[in-house]
Amino acid sequence: MDENIILSPSPHIFEKSTTKMLMKDVLIALLPITLASIYFFRIKAVIVLVTCVISCVMAEYLFQKLMKKRITIGDYSAVVTGMLLAFVLPPATPFWVCVVGSIVSIILAKQIFGGMGYNIFNPALLGRAFLMAAFPTILTTWTNPITLDAVTGATPLGLFKFEHQMTGYWNLFIGDVGGSIGETSVIALLIGAAYLFYRKAIDYRTPVAYLATVGAMAAIMHAINPSLYATPIFYLLAGGLFLGAFFMATDPVTTPVTKKGRWIFGIGCGVVTMVIRFWGGLPEGVMYSILLMNAFTPLINKLTRPKRFGT
Repeated sequence: MDENIILSPSPHIFEKSTTKMLMKDVLIALLPITLASIYFFRIKAVIVLVTCVISCVMAEYLFQKLMKKRITIGDYSAVVTGMLLAFVLPPATPFWVCVVGSIVSIILAKQIFGGMGYNIFNPALLGRAFLMAAFPTILTTWTNPITLDAVTGATPLGLFKFEHQMTGYWNLFIGDVGGSIGETSVIALLIGAAYLFYRKAIDYRTPVAYLATVGAMAAIMHAINPSLYATPIFYLLAGGLFLGAFFMATDPVTTPVTKKGRWIFGIGCGVVTMVIRFWGGLPEGVMYSILLMNAFTPLINKLTRPKRFGT
């Protein structure tokens, strides 16, 4: 027998990266967005960010302590969840609402399912969805950036859908608009996404499919009725699309693991997002599209599972 042949149990391929390393990469990628949110929304953004992060970490620690489980706050996943939750909240969200959302994100959306790697839905988005159902007025009260010298305002998608008022592309690109604190600055999101791609922390298939579907549907509807539907560029830049596409829909736990499945997942997110934006009662649909597709992830994985060699 050839002495070079080694028999061993699986797994046979090992990855050097760990959960902690991946979370550190995500935190670094979120730094430009954090700085942009603080620049545009000042102390309000700081309060929301700090409250969500501390609440998520404490919720995870206390739950694991009470349930006598291994404490995992050292992997930074709770910090990432807290930051992502803060990014999808309005700047004027009261601190107690941030605490409630953090508890739901960590305990109900993550720990109840078994902790990191076992959750079905994106924790930050599920926490935000709960807050949207429980406190709709608070979650739809927007604060304009400090540069606009206004107290309250509306998101660009809301302005166009309900008042047919278009927001300039440049304002959308840099983030000088109303919205959740982490979704307004497209340039900051692109810088963060570029770092994740550089570190190979995310796969390109889901965000490309997501953005392409949104652009294609927007182009079709704009060609049919330009007065009722905005341009594809507007729909791509406005709202939480880039935050959702690069930082939510690429979650390795709640999204498909197969290459074909990631294309399907991204297309599904794009379709649901635009259906809500075009014909739904809400101006934005990113959150609900990703949560809905999270529910289909097991089915997508099953249908796109590659065949075994020889079968």
